[in-house]
Amino acid sequence: MAPRETGRQQMQEARTLLKKYFGYDDFRPGQEKLIAGILQGRDILGILPTGGGKSLCYQIPALMLQGLTLVISPLISLMKDQVDTLRELGIAAEKIDAQTDLDRYHEIMAAARSGQLKLLYIAPERLGQEGFLRALKQLDLGLVAIDEAHCVSQWGHDFRPSYRQIAASLADLKPRPVFAALTATATAQVQKDIVSGLSLEDPLIYVADFDRPNLYFNVLAPANRKKTLLSLLADGQCAIVYCATRRTVEDVCDYLNNQGVATVPYHAGLPAQDREANQEAFINDRVQVTVATNAFGMGIDKPDVRRVIHYNIPKNMESYYQEAGRAGRDGAPAEAVLFFHAADIMTNLFLISQSYEPDARRKLNAMLGYVYTGTCLRQYLLHYFQPDREKTGPCGHCAICDGRIQTSDVTQKAQMVLSCVIRMGQRYGTSLIIDVLRGANTNRIRTEGFNHLSTYGLLAKSSKGEVRDIMTLLAAEGYLAVVGEDYPVLKVTEKSRALLQGKVQLSMNRPFKERTNQVELATEDVNGQLMQVLRQLRRDMAENLHLPPYIIFTDRTLQDLARRMPVTEEALLEVHGIGAVKAAKYGAPFLSVIRSFIETSAE
Repeated sequence: MAPRETGRQQMQEARTLLKKYFGYDDFRPGQEKLIAGILQGRDILGILPTGGGKSLCYQIPALMLQGLTLVISPLISLMKDQVDTLRELGIAAEKIDAQTDLDRYHEIMAAARSGQLKLLYIAPERLGQEGFLRALKQLDLGLVAIDEAHCVSQWGHDFRPSYRQIAASLADLKPRPVFAALTATATAQVQKDIVSGLSLEDPLIYVADFDRPNLYFNVLAPANRKKTLLSLLADGQCAIVYCATRRTVEDVCDYLNNQGVATVPYHAGLPAQDREANQEAFINDRVQVTVATNAFGMGIDKPDVRRVIHYNIPKNMESYYQEAGRAGRDGAPAEAVLFFHAADIMTNLFLISQSYEPDARRKLNAMLGYVYTGTCLRQYLLHYFQPDREKTGPCGHCAICDGRIQTSDVTQKAQMVLSCVIRMGQRYGTSLIIDVLRGANTNRIRTEGFNHLSTYGLLAKSSKGEVRDIMTLLAAEGYLAVVGEDYPVLKVTEKSRALLQGKVQLSMNRPFKERTNQVELATEDVNGQLMQVLRQLRRDMAENLHLPPYIIFTDRTLQDLARRMPVTEEALLEVHGIGAVKAAKYGAPFLSVIRSFIETSAE
């Protein structure tokens, strides 16, 4: 049989499994190409945004390939979540983590040796144990999937030294399995590090479009963050709130609980049993909100989070977009809100000084550029990750595009800043340039003769904060380069010529406009009353089965049920996210409720 025909048959089988187990009619962009590469025996590197369906890229091949698929993941919570979901679908999956006792470990490895398992999840640190490596060599491994593969790179935002040991630990496997590296965010430099650091052999590389059309982006600088947060959570939707420190997590969590919002904390300082209990309460919808640290993260594969709120500004765009992307993973409308306060900059500068992440200052400047930009928030995000992306117009679905944030033209002031940098010889840092622009009368300015420059005092009526913000935006947009780590100085770039000549304009979103109304997270053509009935049924079933509600059906599936109102088993299979397995396990009660709702409505 010709290879092309074999490939078609493989992908047809893959689609059949996709519908049967996961209820989807077709693959998302990139999934099909990556799966086809794995089935052809090629190593792959897939860069798909959070919510883009990375796990299916190895779960579907795991069902088709001979032998076991080993999944390496950095987070116990994420491993548990995926294993629970797979097992509920009837797919043989297990995990081994730090909490797995010796007897259970031997049971799992015996099942793997006998061919009873299709997927085995481990943390990368497990590969540092000689006993496990010896046992691994006795297994029939068809595929090794490395999730969160950006952790292998020091240029990434979450470097894990244990990821650097993966390639060496698995180098002696005979025969060599296919390797699949997947992550949500990776710059060109990080992609190179992944290929070399994991010893991928001639990998098929696919970088998906980073856009998440269902996400609404907003930036706020509220005078009272707690009150604004409370107003955002007033609609009762499931939310994650990210904070920069453990202390802030506990403070915000106490405040929300005192205000009647069921909330749990999640950070590295909590005992493991408390973290696990809090996670269980959140994924089972017993609480509305989880408040977590940016550094520790959540790692929860919960698709029906409707809102992610960053209480503090993160250190970099990679962290922000990955965390924001945990909203709306089911594809239903969701919102990502970023709070900004000047004190956050100092906090991040301190955190950067305590870390060894290269390029950290530049990344923070890019994050601040997102805060200050007066252009489409979505376009700013997308062009950060994909600089060569074709420029498009405003997205119409962010706080800038729909007018929730007021913007102002700062082109003239930006030209003054650039001119001042040039006239000062491009040899000085931010503070001195601000002093010159504002006309400060200091000994250094007089000694250097900067008080005689034509740009001296041009921005005397502007505050230090405003001038600094404009300079931050210029750096983030590529008009200024920050050179040097110990003594950073500002230099103009080739791009700045167009701005100086007035060929382009620069907008800024300061001051911020306070939010006055909620973003609509519901779908317009969904019957709201039926949706509530279906939610209650899902909650009751989940409690009886001791499952997270979203494992039964996601919010997007409930919305499609409320839209289509199927009354037959055939029609039920047309609903998004319902395949043969889920229809057989959970379908009957939902069909009964929908029939009753239709009959009652007709009376």
